[in-house]
Amino acid sequence: MNTNRRTFIRTTTAAAVGTFLLSPAMATVAAKKSSFKMSLAEWSFHRALFANEMSNLDFPRVTRELGLEGVEYVNQFFKDKAKDEKYLAELKKIAKNEGVKNVLIMCDGEGMVGHPEKAEREKTVENHKKWIDAAAFLGCHSIRVNAGSRGTYEEQQKLAADGLRMLCEYGDTQKINIIVENHGGLSSNGEWLSGVMKMVDHKRVGTLPDFGNFTINNQTRETYDRYKGVELLMPYAKGVSAKSHVFDKNGDEAEMDYYRLMKIVDEAGYKGFVGIEYEGSELPEKEGVIATKKLLEKVFLTL
Repeated sequence: MNTNRRTFIRTTTAAAVGTFLLSPAMATVAAKKSSFKMSLAEWSFHRALFANEMSNLDFPRVTRELGLEGVEYVNQFFKDKAKDEKYLAELKKIAKNEGVKNVLIMCDGEGMVGHPEKAEREKTVENHKKWIDAAAFLGCHSIRVNAGSRGTYEEQQKLAADGLRMLCEYGDTQKINIIVENHGGLSSNGEWLSGVMKMVDHKRVGTLPDFGNFTINNQTRETYDRYKGVELLMPYAKGVSAKSHVFDKNGDEAEMDYYRLMKIVDEAGYKGFVGIEYEGSELPEKEGVIATKKLLEKVFLTL
């Protein structure tokens, strides 16, 4: 595809989505009526961040420019700064000056919480402690971890629960929650993850239901029903991830029913942040975030 045609398609796609966005007046009404606040998952800008077109320190400013109230950091984008108090103080100051709330840190690459070997589980817990400390310093309420494990269905539940319980015990010392996203493998099975929550049975543990992450096995294409999954995970939710990929001509998410999903969230009595996480490719990252925000504003009017 030539450059002119690619530019034309991108422009017209963005314009089509824009046609169905709420007017500023309607958006204001939606914001006032809704009990939800919207935050922004940093992964929404992962291409810009990996390309060094944007830095982690820019993220709070970009969030505010987009009219969002909270930031959800990803540790990959300040991996070497977890113990750097000067850096964290600067990040905290920027967020405060922009008037955005530091909500959570999504943690990847720090080991397997449910590793079959106890020594490895303990090592994973140690690896996460610096992020719990950083989250407390920044004023976040949680870190998001992955409940990876190996073994049978039941074995993985027990192993993940053991690792999470150890994390929660340290989280207690800093008043930081340990929340798990449905993020592949058995964690994308709503019954499995809700069962893990029951096993941990700790006030600090919780879930981060993601509207889009219900693929259990990429190779076999095994998936879990997203609506059932969100319903099972909401009783433990300390956050919600509004994943989006592609939009239809009406500005609705083409792959999932946001109205149905947010109704499940609302009926569960959840009142926290709803985090926008745009992961599509048809729209540029900024436009994808804006489209998701406008869709949520539209959905909020129906709740």
